[in-house]
Amino acid sequence: MSKLYLVPDRKDMERMCRLAEAYDCAFEYNDFYMPEVMDDIDRQEQIIADYGRYRDSFTQDTMHGAFLDVTIHSSDPLIRDASMLRVRQTMDIARRMGLKGIVFHTGRLAGFRTAGYLADWRKRNAEFFTQIAMEYPEQQIYMENMFDEAPDILAGLAEQMRSVKNFGVCLDYAHAMLTGCSGQEWIGTLAPYIRHIHINDNDLVNDLHLPVGGGRVDFQEFDRLIGQYQIEASVLVEVKGYEAQQRSLEYMKQHGIYPMNAKENDSALTK
Repeated sequence: MSKLYLVPDRKDMERMCRLAEAYDCAFEYNDFYMPEVMDDIDRQEQIIADYGRYRDSFTQDTMHGAFLDVTIHSSDPLIRDASMLRVRQTMDIARRMGLKGIVFHTGRLAGFRTAGYLADWRKRNAEFFTQIAMEYPEQQIYMENMFDEAPDILAGLAEQMRSVKNFGVCLDYAHAMLTGCSGQEWIGTLAPYIRHIHINDNDLVNDLHLPVGGGRVDFQEFDRLIGQYQIEASVLVEVKGYEAQQRSLEYMKQHGIYPMNAKENDSALTK
């Protein structure tokens, strides 16, 4: 099973596939989370068909689920129901494609830590995603930190859902580096639950999705912490476009950044 993932570009799939093959990557699709796609089955089928021309199977691939305005924990039942609908639409697409996993966001209001809000967030997300995990047992469900200010709340949800075999945390390390908490705190706190990771680079102020090595995130520290906590998780290089992905992969190979090391991937493309 591949540990590396790329975001494919439907308009550049021949180069995307060559790059993915050279680095033994699977794909994480970012085509399905917009409302206009979730509400249009013909458009979904066209997207799936476009990718299907280059993929014999989607079973090792993942996708980014609905996240815009999705608040499962809302106290407004109309918003809550709409959010649940969007998640289910995403899961139905993933099931049709036979995907391995789907990434969702916490949807929390960053910095809002009143006891009642946090209790509702945890309770409603735990109940709903436990049910979703039971309904879609063949798909992994990954909960990603969005602009959460600290890892403790997500860790609490993951611990509560620890018995749910197809649920885990997607650590977005770039998002984590925009907070006041260290990589040590993020990875140390979430280590028991991390099953998937997103990486890209930024200036430690804004979520820029720069190529890995193109900003100020300390990826040597990231690599050290992954090793320290013996984490074995898949990694999405979450940057768009062939050039940015190639640059990221070359940097990771050169510097031995997890899940690569300097001795692997000698067949990687260099042009």
